[in-house]
Amino acid sequence: MSSKKTLNTKNLEALGAQRLAELLIEISTGDAAAKRRLRLELAGAESPDEAAKEVRKRLTVIGRSRAFVNWQNRRVLMEDLEMQRRAIAGQVAKADAIEALDLMWRFMALANPIFARCDDSSGAVIGIFHAASTDLGVIARAAKADPYKLADQTFEALTRNDYGQYDDLISVLTPPLGREGLEHLKQRMIALSREPVQRPPEKERRVIGYGSGGPIYEDEIAERSRVSAVRLALMEIADAQGDVDAFIGQYDEETRKAPKIAAGIAQRLLVAGRAEEALKIIEAAVHRKAGGRDWPDFEWEDARIDVLEALGRADEAQAARWSCFERFLSAPHLRAYLKRLPGFDDVEAEERALDYALGSRSLLQSLSFLVSWPSLDRAAALIARRAGELEGDHYEILTRAAGALAGKHPLAATLVLRSMIDFSLKQSRSSRYRHAARHLMECSSIASVVTDFGAFETHNAYETRLRAEHGRKSAFWSLIT
Repeated sequence: MSSKKTLNTKNLEALGAQRLAELLIEISTGDAAAKRRLRLELAGAESPDEAAKEVRKRLTVIGRSRAFVNWQNRRVLMEDLEMQRRAIAGQVAKADAIEALDLMWRFMALANPIFARCDDSSGAVIGIFHAASTDLGVIARAAKADPYKLADQTFEALTRNDYGQYDDLISVLTPPLGREGLEHLKQRMIALSREPVQRPPEKERRVIGYGSGGPIYEDEIAERSRVSAVRLALMEIADAQGDVDAFIGQYDEETRKAPKIAAGIAQRLLVAGRAEEALKIIEAAVHRKAGGRDWPDFEWEDARIDVLEALGRADEAQAARWSCFERFLSAPHLRAYLKRLPGFDDVEAEERALDYALGSRSLLQSLSFLVSWPSLDRAAALIARRAGELEGDHYEILTRAAGALAGKHPLAATLVLRSMIDFSLKQSRSSRYRHAARHLMECSSIASVVTDFGAFETHNAYETRLRAEHGRKSAFWSLIT
């Protein structure tokens, strides 16, 4: 049974309405956000209309503000915005969906002026507007919005999508737009694409930067933005209408050869039952190389496999899965390959695959694969054989490997931890000293369960050498307890 002093609804109710009201007045004194919340609740209790008026008034105030919002006061703005969004999507929408729709459009219109004065490097503020965009779809359906008016509003919004706040707008509004609304929106976008470019006189052009080709003009950036907005909108509309050819038409022949683009087109052609065309698109793709090696284009690889399956070429699809595994040590492709093998063939194939991974040229790639599969015995054997090649700066892979190996393979875990310690100290990475110190203490902790260090230093010998070579790095040693 919880204490009567525990903060919960039941215990607070016992205080009585008058005492709770007094406490709320006391707590909200000097707290503008709390006062706004209470006023909004009071307005909602009076009527949904009053709640809508309160929200509308607050949106006007937020829109007129010019104060810069940095990371320190960003939370206050976020809480305010979230409060208004929830009030619109909840209190107002339940009582009057048409009023809520208008308010939510007004809310979304705040994005551009807010981001012009707000540091949103964390992406937290844009998340609120993306949630509001989703709310728009729900509210528009409830309001039975006129599809032509809704299409016009969508068009205006997409031409002012300066910060990506409307990126998902077409997809969330597709149901309430319906066939008529989508077609109207499409025609407006096509008309926009055909409008003549308005280029100012040369002496009036505004330079906003410089690139390898010389000055970058404001009107050029505006035109690129217009072209991009139209193309993306027409692609989304094509998807919503199930018009594969219209989607393909937004790319020129050369762009369709990019593996990611080819994969997207091929998947859409498959849905339309046009597998032969999908294969041609896939085979025409041009792949890049990095450092003389194939760059993994997994979207393209998966699209190709799906196309082969659709064409009834299952053996080729299996060969493609195995090829992906061999080239990139891709666990998902290996699992898909094994799943399709008959009988107990998968056991033998898995052993063959794990042995292949053990012999991979890339130590980190092999270690990452074996740890995640998991095949910890092979991972430990790999480390013992190639410990001198471990690169301690890849801590995102090595930390996970050490944690996975510590239980049954403490020596392998120790060698991995040492590689990160050595890197931090040899490179004098003081920002990593805290982690390196923790790794050294972990080595000390598991040293007692290492039965045989073999050709490697014992923990005491290793730490003694570290003190001899890096004894002057007091910032590190002060962290060892």
